[in-house]
Amino acid sequence: MKVTRRSFLRASTALAASAAYATRVAAAPPAEAVTPALIEAAKKEGKVVWYTSIDLSVAEKMARSFEAGYPGIAVRVERSGAERIFSRIGQEYASRIFNVDLVNTTDAAHALAWKREGWLAPYVPAEAAQHFLPGHIDPDGTFATSRILFSAISYNTQLVKPQDAPRGFVDLLDPKWMGKLVKAHPGYSGLILTATHAIAREIGWEYFEKLAKQKVMQVQSGVDPPKKVSLGERSVAVDGADYIALLQKDQGAPIEVVYPAEGAPLINSPNAIFKAAPNPNAARLFQNWMCSREGQQALVDLSAQYVPHGQAKPKPGRRPLADIKFMKDDPETVLTEADSIKAKYTSIFKV
Repeated sequence: MKVTRRSFLRASTALAASAAYATRVAAAPPAEAVTPALIEAAKKEGKVVWYTSIDLSVAEKMARSFEAGYPGIAVRVERSGAERIFSRIGQEYASRIFNVDLVNTTDAAHALAWKREGWLAPYVPAEAAQHFLPGHIDPDGTFATSRILFSAISYNTQLVKPQDAPRGFVDLLDPKWMGKLVKAHPGYSGLILTATHAIAREIGWEYFEKLAKQKVMQVQSGVDPPKKVSLGERSVAVDGADYIALLQKDQGAPIEVVYPAEGAPLINSPNAIFKAAPNPNAARLFQNWMCSREGQQALVDLSAQYVPHGQAKPKPGRRPLADIKFMKDDPETVLTEADSIKAKYTSIFKV
């Protein structure tokens, strides 16, 4: 069964109305530090189930870093595109299957939907309260940004000379890019859904109508386009997670990142704990670690992403966050318009 945003909100409202976890949040709880009691309770549970849209290789490394610091607590990584994760959780909850402890999504509208239905457990890690940049903790404490990334253009440096590389989205409409482009799909990727909405808002749907005539290769996840470019399967990626291209470049792949002149769509990726989590203490411990300076620095070092923790040091050689022109995200609008955005995109690209 496919779960659309509209059907999820309609069905989950009915479910939440009679469920114990439907209680609305009145105010954020006090911030909590890691305590011996929390660690002991987490060890008794023995594991945490983390649904995430972060690239699997990065997610697994993050899991191992946590496990090294907290022996006896295993992190089970369930990786998929953010839109698939949203659908999966909706299906599981409709069937009263409570498997997920903690989620990370590149579609911040998901956190708003889950919060609205009363499915999230308020929890504010102490370091998030102390050191996160403003605006990255939900006022009610039900989720917090764990990573900041962008949807960016990338190109293969063996196939495209720097002087010929596109500088922005509109450049990709040049006939010379016919059959040489790759991009991801908003029906699978929350990153791409957020980016699609931002581009349509700032440039217009007419842009996508013109782009569709360029014989664009369509892939699923937002981590896929840079990988296709690195392999030389396409010359230029229209979109995709900037950190993937940067990691590929670090590994010696012939790829370069372009933050579009029109602005790169900004993606704030939140973590949230579910009230019905089967391992609630391990979930709180993992969330606390991910929001700590240690966890945030591990994310920077392992993936070259940006983080909201004010004490985390940026990865050497990365462009400062403040120097990137961006298109602002709008999760409130995406929450209500996601289905129509996907439908319009599918109609234009015929995929």
